[in-house]
Amino acid sequence: MALNTLKTYRNQVMYSVYVRNHTPEGTFQALRADLERIRSLGVDIIWLMPIHPIGKKARKGTLGCPYAISDYRTVNPEYGTMEDFKALVEDIHSLGMKCIIDVVYNHTSPDSWLVENHPEWFYHKADDSFGNHVGDWSDIVDLDYNNKELWDYQIETLKMWAGIVDGFRCDVAPLVPLAFWLKAREEVEKVHPGCFWLSESVEPEFLSYLRGQGLVAHSDSEIFQAFDAAYDYDIFGIFRGYLEGKLPLSAYAEAVTRQESTYPDNYVKLRYLENHDVARAAQAIPDETALLNWTAFLYFQKGMTLLYGGQEAGAVHRPSLFDKDDVIWKSGRDYTDLLRRLAELKQEPLLADSQYRVTALPRDVLLATHEKGGQKLIGLFSVQGNASLVEIGLPDGQYENLLTGDFVEVFSGRVGIDGTPIIIKV
Repeated sequence: MALNTLKTYRNQVMYSVYVRNHTPEGTFQALRADLERIRSLGVDIIWLMPIHPIGKKARKGTLGCPYAISDYRTVNPEYGTMEDFKALVEDIHSLGMKCIIDVVYNHTSPDSWLVENHPEWFYHKADDSFGNHVGDWSDIVDLDYNNKELWDYQIETLKMWAGIVDGFRCDVAPLVPLAFWLKAREEVEKVHPGCFWLSESVEPEFLSYLRGQGLVAHSDSEIFQAFDAAYDYDIFGIFRGYLEGKLPLSAYAEAVTRQESTYPDNYVKLRYLENHDVARAAQAIPDETALLNWTAFLYFQKGMTLLYGGQEAGAVHRPSLFDKDDVIWKSGRDYTDLLRRLAELKQEPLLADSQYRVTALPRDVLLATHEKGGQKLIGLFSVQGNASLVEIGLPDGQYENLLTGDFVEVFSGRVGIDGTPIIIKV
């Protein structure tokens, strides 16, 4: 873990925005009008998916993928001007939020400024043509970090943006040398102390595949040396395996608990039910009571919470990366009040610094506990919406459910669950 990473990042909520599809206009200016609503959800950090121009060569879809960048040092003219972008960031700051942008340093579009001006900084195949190491990424070409001049250019670019924004979400960061990220963090810190770094770490299967090909592929344990937070992909496949009926709930609970001993004391995992690369939570978890419990557990977890724009509206449709495909804001569901309440509970100090444990109980109930200094925060989440009577290990009596304000009765060491999440502090 980066030595100066703050545990209090675990009390924060991040909100991911795909500018193209967040509003009908798909511009920085239109997004500005939605900032107060986003802030009202309890959001601390807005992450803007790539804001740079998109290459035209080998485009996917009609408008191209935002991760096929043609110029790291300018903004996508579809979204507005640099002045429009700076005004957006100023508005984000004025509302007490931070802004981070996507950094896509593994590759560029095949017609990028760097391809045209520094072809020697790229991976070349045996026939000397440009290429990439992952076959289905057909709209990009890979950079080659054996070139130290590339390091200098990329770090200077980061320092430029660090004069405007508060941090970076780094796309497939494990595919870029760790030594580069360590140097980049050190250099950026000189111009923006406390800059926040988030790694999109990768799935274990993909990691093993890349290593088998002789490629750079860092584990979370390695990537945490340079980054403040990392994706939850190390266990996300187990979570989805449970939802699909392939794995027991206990496998997921054990995986979450295992992170406590796998990573450094100040590790920060980005916790999510959905992001732009996976199915929407409301699609993967169609039962509303089950989704309520998973959402409450999301905020209860040790780590930073991620919302993907539209999640608060129960959006089922995941917008295409490659076309104008707006978020569907009217789904018939609205989780705004729930998310606001959960964001308030997220400020609980025990959620930032505790001994954390998750256990699977009968009838698909997760029992999660944060404990430190004689205090304990207990969460019960019926992730199938089942009613149940469970052992909770508390003295008999009445306890307030911090999520609802109602009281729950513990009798003979057991509490009844009606499907509503229960959060108790003792």
